[in-house]
Amino acid sequence: MSGVNEIRSAFLDYFAKNGHEVVQSSPLVPRNDPTLMFVNAGMVPFKNVFTGLEKRDYVRATSSQKCVRAGGKHNDLDNVGYTARHHTFFEMLGNFSFGDYFKEQAIEHAWTLVTKEFGLPKDRLLVTVYSEDQEAYDFWKKIAGLSDDRIIRISTSDNFWAMGDTGPCGPCSEIFYDHGDHIWGGPPGSAEEDGDRFIEIWNLVFMQYEQLADERIDLPRPSIDTGMGLERIAAVLQGVHDNYDIDLFRALIGASENLTGIQAEGDRQASHRVIADHLRSTAFLIADGVLPSNEGRGYVLRRIMRRAMRHANLLGARDPMIFKMVPTLVREMGQAYPELVRAESLITETLQLEEKRFIKTLERGLGLLDDATADMGEGSRLDGETAFKLYDTYGFPLDLTQDALRNRNISVDTEGFDQAMERQRAEARAAWSGSGEAATDAVWFTLKEKHGATEFLGYETEKAEGVAVAFVKDGAEVERLTAGESGFIVLNQTPFYGESGGQVGDIGLMIGEGFKATVTDTQKKADGLFVHQVEVTDGGVKAGDALELEVDHSRRTAIRSNHSATHLVHEALREVLGDHVAQKGSLVTAERLRFDFSHPKPLAPEELKQIERLTNEIVLQNAPVETRLMEVDEAIEAGAMALFGEKYGDEVRVVSMGVATEGEKAGKPYSLELCGGTHVKRTGDIGLVTLVTEGAVAAGVRRVEALTGTEARKYLAQQDQIARQAAGLLKTSAADVPARIEALLDERKKLERELAEAKKKLAMGGGSGGDSGVREVGAFKLMARVVEGMNPKDLKGVADEGKTSLGSGVVTIINVAEDGKAAIVVGVTSDLTDKVSAVDLVRLGSEALGGRGGGGRPDMAQAGGPDGSKADAAIEAIEAALKNA
Repeated sequence: MSGVNEIRSAFLDYFAKNGHEVVQSSPLVPRNDPTLMFVNAGMVPFKNVFTGLEKRDYVRATSSQKCVRAGGKHNDLDNVGYTARHHTFFEMLGNFSFGDYFKEQAIEHAWTLVTKEFGLPKDRLLVTVYSEDQEAYDFWKKIAGLSDDRIIRISTSDNFWAMGDTGPCGPCSEIFYDHGDHIWGGPPGSAEEDGDRFIEIWNLVFMQYEQLADERIDLPRPSIDTGMGLERIAAVLQGVHDNYDIDLFRALIGASENLTGIQAEGDRQASHRVIADHLRSTAFLIADGVLPSNEGRGYVLRRIMRRAMRHANLLGARDPMIFKMVPTLVREMGQAYPELVRAESLITETLQLEEKRFIKTLERGLGLLDDATADMGEGSRLDGETAFKLYDTYGFPLDLTQDALRNRNISVDTEGFDQAMERQRAEARAAWSGSGEAATDAVWFTLKEKHGATEFLGYETEKAEGVAVAFVKDGAEVERLTAGESGFIVLNQTPFYGESGGQVGDIGLMIGEGFKATVTDTQKKADGLFVHQVEVTDGGVKAGDALELEVDHSRRTAIRSNHSATHLVHEALREVLGDHVAQKGSLVTAERLRFDFSHPKPLAPEELKQIERLTNEIVLQNAPVETRLMEVDEAIEAGAMALFGEKYGDEVRVVSMGVATEGEKAGKPYSLELCGGTHVKRTGDIGLVTLVTEGAVAAGVRRVEALTGTEARKYLAQQDQIARQAAGLLKTSAADVPARIEALLDERKKLERELAEAKKKLAMGGGSGGDSGVREVGAFKLMARVVEGMNPKDLKGVADEGKTSLGSGVVTIINVAEDGKAAIVVGVTSDLTDKVSAVDLVRLGSEALGGRGGGGRPDMAQAGGPDGSKADAAIEAIEAALKNA
């Protein structure tokens, strides 16, 4: 039992057998402590449990927690590779008691584990206690039987832990291992304590007090927090003094040696160690949702990656190589941390992309740096303007410039660098304020510059904590927001998605001490600032307050489903209609998705049916939805489609869904798009996709709308209910409804034709023996009829029949509709058109009906009027004209 994986399992198994809940490692991005950049200790995920803000269904826990120390005050980056025990990434084994057992049982567990389970010799162990903690001293005497000289009292803060200036605190007790007198160093508290002979392997924190502003009081429920570095205990159990000699690091360093062809010896050893260590922190940070960027956590990740790449370059690597080590890491740690397996492709591609870009940057920057410093000797100082030009124009970071010059003992004027940076920001501010419409958002630009971009946590979680950094009300920054007020809150980090790429912003809740607000919308401003529109319902909030943030889960779930479905619908449209289909706009809400695309004509029912079928086939695959980081050009070359209206940087998120089963793409991702939105974990999470509308938006642009999941099922259930009701009314089965409706429509058409014929006969005088309405008017025969309810399209046909019947004469037919309006047709036989015109006559009739004009030919003209009650007057007007003709 000496392998890293075996040690981890043995530790967790021991505490599980002793009533502890085995808790999975939390992500490296802390969700319950927004003041931390990364989780840096095993107790961080339990912080709110210790303070009483959170309750869990267990009072004992054990974990192996992932930790990173590479940013902020907990920063071991510069030491990594040059010492035996510094790491950017490490695992912290721990056991915790939340008001359950205390000192005696914690000490008993620790001593039993290290001496019996791990089998460490007792004569190699010694412990420290806080000088005032006689209770812990006595328990060590009783349980371990250690002599007085092996229980060392420490009076400094090294053995007294505090969460902060106020809050839980208490004395510590540490277990040290003696690596032997062949290594220089003395026990803790001695003048030689900085040596490497005595190494701390486990720290027990007895959390028994609460520090108030002016006094320290006893906690009502004392608790236990312990931490044992897995790498340190592995070194002890594997009989080595150096953490980098344990099995895990031997495997990673061996992979680095194989790829570079350089052995990890002499002055090359540190470079291999840096690569091995930084690979772990890089991989785990990417797996937990952090991607390289120029701000915040992403910037720290990029620094870690580039430091490793710089050392690969020192080992002679001229092509990307670190990404090739990912399979080794996954093989060593993937069983304990399955997130590595899930994210392996993302880790690999992100590393490869960064390496490609870094190699270009390094080659260009080092060449320019050599030119700029060619005449400089040891002790010289590179001016800040040159260093800034390397950064701003050529992408060569300041820390790389400093690192490259360190071996030549040349420093950099960092003050001059900062001044050049501030001058550029001032120019950017001036450009922004003079940019017309954008000037209305100047407040967001100022806040972005002051506080930096907001860290977005929403790809991985819907709950987190954030620190309020700024407030805006009525277009201006304010110091606070209080109950009854509406405004905007900016946080250092957030799980709320800001509206972009067609996806609407999240809503939810913000809760703090005595404070509560409803988030009604979230927007992205000033290239990375997430702005939360809120209505404060209770209390107030000011800058520096920590807030619990909770996205509306059901709404976010529906949005994710609709957004992922949009990608599948897009690809299905291209597959069915052709590659000319291009996105022209989209809207993704919780209720439905809307997708606009280029296409010259309406979609046939068969096409819509096929699009829906293809989309749901991918949904049913339940394939994982994967995200990768790529260069824009590389992504598009690989077949990824860019979203309409989106602005992309050098690096983009590429989302792939499903597996194509037909054609040239068979076996490849079905959908591959550039997208920064939130998506389902697997295509099956979409549930169901139903197209509900299709229509035109503009010339050459069509729009489809669709529903997914619950909304789709509701819609289909509603359609089914309508079909059942129709079947009941038609007294047939649902399956026979279309045929029954078709028969009824045929029957209706037949009846309409018969009715039209009857009305025509009525217009002609009702058939033989009826009143034909023919009279002698002056020198003309006039057939004049007033009818009701005829189709206006049939009037000319009736007039033609009247003309045929008369042989020579004038026909006038007036139809009065249900709404009281009238239509009039006048027909004149061809032998009379030189004497009277149908156009003149119809205009007279139209005027009598309250209308104007009319038109047609001399032998046939038609008009209308709003007042059908004047039909007789219209006929009289035509009669009068004929008398005078």
